[in-house]
Amino acid sequence: MAKIKLTKNELKSQRDALKRFQRYLPTLQLKKQQLQTEIRQVREAADLVERDLNNHAAKVRDWARLFDDATAADLRELVVVEEWRTSVRNIAGIDTPVFEFVRFRDAEHDLFATPLYYDQAIQALRKMIEYQLKARTLREQLALIEQELRVVTQRVNLFEKVKIPESRENIRRIQIYLGDQQTNAVGRSKIAKAKCALRDAGMGVPA
Repeated sequence: MAKIKLTKNELKSQRDALKRFQRYLPTLQLKKQQLQTEIRQVREAADLVERDLNNHAAKVRDWARLFDDATAADLRELVVVEEWRTSVRNIAGIDTPVFEFVRFRDAEHDLFATPLYYDQAIQALRKMIEYQLKARTLREQLALIEQELRVVTQRVNLFEKVKIPESRENIRRIQIYLGDQQTNAVGRSKIAKAKCALRDAGMGVPA
């Protein structure tokens, strides 16, 4: 614990600090609860997207064996992301990304020279990419919220376990010291008054 001045000014300073800590702590605790709630919700959303992605991937694998390497390469060239957009959502004071949409470049292929399942394959690959981008955005959002929760939790612990107890202990020490000083001053005053009374009565007292 840092050394403090045992003065009335320091006592006021410590009391003011304690009031600040006690005023800020509930706000930090509320923010911590909000972040914890958001983390649960984002994790649930991320889990749902991951399940959808895995289910979709399983369906794709069922008929993907129809493609040879050349056909698969052609399909990859036809499925090109043209634009991927996210917005920003403020969660408990921090900006997090939110998936909005993904737009693909028009797939230009010869309808007569390609199998009938080409269009279905293109749509399936696009859906796969959309799920992947949604999952990526949710992971980024989750990482930002978890980082903020760590910072807020550290501050809550600092206030609860360090700053508030420290200020209370400093106040107690200063009050004890000032109380002792006041008691000693009263004692000295009584002794001085007694000496003056004896002197006035003509009954000198030894120095």
